[in-house]
Amino acid sequence: MSLTVMVLLSVIILLALFVPFLSHKVEQELEAFLFVLGVAAVSITGAWSWELIKHALKEPIAISLAVLITGLLFSKFKDKIVNLITFFEKKFGLKTTVFFIVFFLGLISSVITAIIAALVLCEIIAALRLNRKDTVHIIVMGCFAIGMGAVLTPLGEPLSTIVTGKLRGAPHYAHFFFLFNLLWKLIIPGLLAFSMLAVRIDGNQHNDELALMPVESAKDLAIRAGKVFLFVMALVFFGKGLTPLAEATIMKLPSWALFWANSISAILDNATLAAAEIAPAMTNSQLVYILTALIVSGGFLIPGNIPNIICAAKFKIKSKEWAKAALPCGITIMLIYFVILSII
Repeated sequence: MSLTVMVLLSVIILLALFVPFLSHKVEQELEAFLFVLGVAAVSITGAWSWELIKHALKEPIAISLAVLITGLLFSKFKDKIVNLITFFEKKFGLKTTVFFIVFFLGLISSVITAIIAALVLCEIIAALRLNRKDTVHIIVMGCFAIGMGAVLTPLGEPLSTIVTGKLRGAPHYAHFFFLFNLLWKLIIPGLLAFSMLAVRIDGNQHNDELALMPVESAKDLAIRAGKVFLFVMALVFFGKGLTPLAEATIMKLPSWALFWANSISAILDNATLAAAEIAPAMTNSQLVYILTALIVSGGFLIPGNIPNIICAAKFKIKSKEWAKAALPCGITIMLIYFVILSII
């Protein structure tokens, strides 16, 4: 890869990181902006192919349909959901309810998929009718938990599917519970941590006027599903275009440096990075370093994970708003993991 290509791809990364924070217009049209950057990245590296185009058109279908169908189902059963959540809130208290919602969805996301877990989180938090600040805080912590928990089985998200597939042969012979056995001692405490962080809210302030969301029409749900479709297409192109840069730089770093370098997962699909970095020759220690960094930093910014994208679209959370809620907690948790991994 030439120096010119490396520089141009680096510029694209910087644009993806900073422009949404600087331009309100770009923030409103983030899906289209990332799509343009993804197309540019693929063009710069000359990676266009019919296979890539077919993959980019196929990959978002299941996610978009899940968003649309689940949204329609929740709209139909909205009253029953609200009554159920209200019952739990009155019986156990708001903070206890929030804690178990975040922990349970994070844990079960490895079975029902991160997408469905994120959609359920959206509807439950909407039913709680909290003020805007508390709503955003819980959503962000919930997405961190879902992104972490989903990695425990190959069913949870593309990252775990790709890693299990790449390590199926010698020397790891990865099976269905390989990632669970490798990571559960780190993931479960992480889920508990984000669940406890989620209850750092003013539980006495319910503000229906600010938080009660209008009933979404079928048209609204279709538009949201369409935006998710475009966003996933953008991530496919973005990941493909930036893979050569990742292979030329990140893959050559030692484990401790890989840990921090993989914070680029905040804007680049972590499954793409895993596909580029993970190799059967890696030790379990190297795998833990890489995977822990990918799943934690995936919660830093909206493009970092599919649950982030779904929830941000549902609640119209802006890039600055997400970063303000996510970065302090996320970076602290990542630093704690780094210290733990360095010691053991």
